[in-house]
Amino acid sequence: MLSDCYPPRLGGIETQVHDLAHALVAAGHEVEVFTATTGSQGQRFGTQVDEGGVVVHRFAIPLPGGIPVNPFAPTEIGRRLTAGRFDVAHGHMGIVSPFATSLVPLAQRLGLPTAVTWHCVIDRSAPWLRLVGRARRWAERGAALSAVSRMAADRVEAVCGAPVSVLGNGIDATWWRRPGKAAPGQGTPEQAVRVVSAIRLARRKRPLATLEVLARARELLDPEVAFTATVFGDGPQRPHLERRVGQSMPWVRLAGRVSREELRTAYWESDIYLSTARLESFGIAALEARAAGLIVLARGGTGVEDFIADGRDGFFGDSDEALAARLARLVSDGAARTGIQAHLAATAVPNAWPDMVLATVAEYSRAGAG
Repeated sequence: MLSDCYPPRLGGIETQVHDLAHALVAAGHEVEVFTATTGSQGQRFGTQVDEGGVVVHRFAIPLPGGIPVNPFAPTEIGRRLTAGRFDVAHGHMGIVSPFATSLVPLAQRLGLPTAVTWHCVIDRSAPWLRLVGRARRWAERGAALSAVSRMAADRVEAVCGAPVSVLGNGIDATWWRRPGKAAPGQGTPEQAVRVVSAIRLARRKRPLATLEVLARARELLDPEVAFTATVFGDGPQRPHLERRVGQSMPWVRLAGRVSREELRTAYWESDIYLSTARLESFGIAALEARAAGLIVLARGGTGVEDFIADGRDGFFGDSDEALAARLARLVSDGAARTGIQAHLAATAVPNAWPDMVLATVAEYSRAGAG
């Protein structure tokens, strides 16, 4: 695995690369991760540590803010890739991934079958990526290109002109599933309908739009209909959200960053998951919410469409106003919520790790791994 970011950094790519590595190990494969992220004990400069069955090579160097960049690493990593007798290299791409970007062509020069997965939406960077032609050259040299959703894959295809498959994110579906004893709220006076969102509070994720959708839904509802909302996550937009909530939304709670266990418990006690992000390459939090039995409301044209069927597992809106209207209808219609929640409880969760391990190994075979 070649990835700029890895735990203890927190984020979507970090979590997915970590969980994929451990899922592959659990399935009997041997995995080593090469990253520019400092370890929890300050490991840097090529330190090699076995972390729960996954060997992690940490090539971080001291940089302001712990930026995961190391232009001096490829020579030593090349030596280790040669000595390691690996079957395949898997590069993981974010919006900006200088570390992994430098290692993908290195792996190809060494003759390693190479897979590359984009975890982001190529948006404003598309003209530059098309100009430099890296993805196109990787494909021409035999790399198997993929992205975490069909929407994200289409963007990469438009840049490189080569087929890009979908290799979605995975989850531990059993761990997230709501136990039978935990019942969602029914919107009675004693038990308000509970809406939840889990996002990084950064402009790209549109957290302020989330508050505006909640506020508009409240306006559309009968004042006697009770519902509450909790927004999990942290980031640079938090002061703006705190001011908005403090001014007129006392029924909204900003819970900050919490552990997976705490988030799971919150999902089990909630009814609806709301996402207003427009540039959502996948939407792992929405998938986890769906696994926990929540009805998912999200913007259309995002990666969430890969695992949520509109009108069956949740609903999509082509605008914030449409999302607010749909949220208001769901909050006020207990029978509709109960019907969808019963469907969610009775159907398998997509992208469970056993299936995603098979899909990943198939992608490695497409790259040329034996």
